[in-house]
Amino acid sequence: MNNNRTVSDTKRSFYTIHTRPINSIYRRVVEELMVEMHLLSANADFQYDPIYALGVVTAFDRFMLGYAPEADRLSIFNALCKSLEDDPDRYKHDAHRLESLAGRLSGSELLSWLDRSTSFEDAGDLQASLGAIAGNAQFKYSRLFAIGLFSLLEKADPDMVKDQATRNDAIAKVSAALHLPEDKVSKDLDLYRSNLEKMAQARIVLQDVIQAERKKREKRDTTKVTASPTADSSDSSN
Repeated sequence: MNNNRTVSDTKRSFYTIHTRPINSIYRRVVEELMVEMHLLSANADFQYDPIYALGVVTAFDRFMLGYAPEADRLSIFNALCKSLEDDPDRYKHDAHRLESLAGRLSGSELLSWLDRSTSFEDAGDLQASLGAIAGNAQFKYSRLFAIGLFSLLEKADPDMVKDQATRNDAIAKVSAALHLPEDKVSKDLDLYRSNLEKMAQARIVLQDVIQAERKKREKRDTTKVTASPTADSSDSSN
């Protein structure tokens, strides 16, 4: 991305690409993700990698769950990446490859792959990316990268991330293997999981509001229909 671009430039570009309004509770999600990605991309130490891509795709999918119309979700994601002068297909492709890899591994096998003690022929470039991250003293860690790691662990072994002790142990091992700040990774993932719960609650409230409005509208329509014959009959009697 052009490092001279401001957050305002990115937002302006986004709303030029995606021109439809964004539903209330989701607008803040989109703009916060956009700002986070912009600030990372503008950082001199930041380098795109597949785990970061998985974090972006996962965060978007989880927080935008239930968005309607469904077609707009794709448009919003594409605009998000393009507003940062990036390719949405690259994000989705890399995220899919990592998810496919994690999906065929057990939790312990994934941890061995992440610490590079196990390798796979069809994932050589992904393995190289892990080595580059671990060997880069200036690696720019981000919350989205942590979400990508969490998504891998969750895909390989959902039970491992549900239990706090095993989750913390896995985070410690991965952080050590990739030279990441373990405390920060843990805090970021705790906040991520907490925000997902809050978003789920907000969706329930939103659905309740939508249903209440629908019932009011149906009641008004019913009232109009029942009132019409009375009015007609009154007119005819005159």
